[in-house]
Amino acid sequence: MDDELNVTYITLSGYVEIDRYRYVYFFVMFTVYILIICSNSTIVSLIVIHKHLHEPMYIFIAALLLNCVLFSTVIYPKLLIDVLSEKQFISYSACVFQFFLYYSLGTSEFLLLAAMSYDRYVSICKPLQYPTIMRKNTVRILLVLAWLVPACHSALPLILRTETKLCNFTLKGIFCNNTMYQLHCVTSRLLSIYGVVALVDLVILPMLFIIFTYIKIIIISYQSCREVRKKAAETCLPHLLVLISFSCLSAYDISIARVESNFPKTARLVMMLQVVFYHPLFNPLIYGLKMKEISKHLRRLFGPAKSI
Repeated sequence: MDDELNVTYITLSGYVEIDRYRYVYFFVMFTVYILIICSNSTIVSLIVIHKHLHEPMYIFIAALLLNCVLFSTVIYPKLLIDVLSEKQFISYSACVFQFFLYYSLGTSEFLLLAAMSYDRYVSICKPLQYPTIMRKNTVRILLVLAWLVPACHSALPLILRTETKLCNFTLKGIFCNNTMYQLHCVTSRLLSIYGVVALVDLVILPMLFIIFTYIKIIIISYQSCREVRKKAAETCLPHLLVLISFSCLSAYDISIARVESNFPKTARLVMMLQVVFYHPLFNPLIYGLKMKEISKHLRRLFGPAKSI
């Protein structure tokens, strides 16, 4: 019976002094999760409520922020349960499913950012053709592809990992990400090759596309009038900041599978928390402050009431 449990359950060993700081962990994580839900949902609600924000650019922003909420919900409820539990563990099947959702939603962000960069490219470089190119059906197709393609990419590893033999039942982390590779007895050649293909398709190619579109936007902007340059800066800068932020955190997450046990446990915990703490709060902060129309509605919503 014990052997069966060992095969079924994975111990999460990434926490540092969990017994001593249990309630500190819970308070910080719960507060951050509530802030993520409230900040992202507020901006999404503003975009839904105000009809003049029903433009492709704002629809993509709403989709990106909704993706942040879903991404955080995959991680935080389990973290909150774990920090209040005497032992931190997860069934292997649930771990594989969390891995699937984590990378499916995570890579969706790159595709959503690519769709946003295409929207800005058409708006600034081909303004006369913008209404005919960025129609409602085009936006719907791009949104569906941004969520469907990563899910399909992640489906094969999901199936293969459920059949993979395990020789290690202790995960050096607080949730199921690339560190799962260190649980396997033998590294699957097929999974390794497929992982590289997915990395190219879902991360590298979208990033190259984004870089290409923004280079074109910069060239066109500096050849145009001051108004065009101002529009490019106002709408493109937030997207670039979000891309840089997410790319840096993703680079760590991709490389963690290659880092052995000599990597300090505290440093590993801090970096893993950065992935789920920093970015989901960074997105609404950037779009709330840098996007003029969204910032205007936020000031009306939270600003001091004016007496009549």
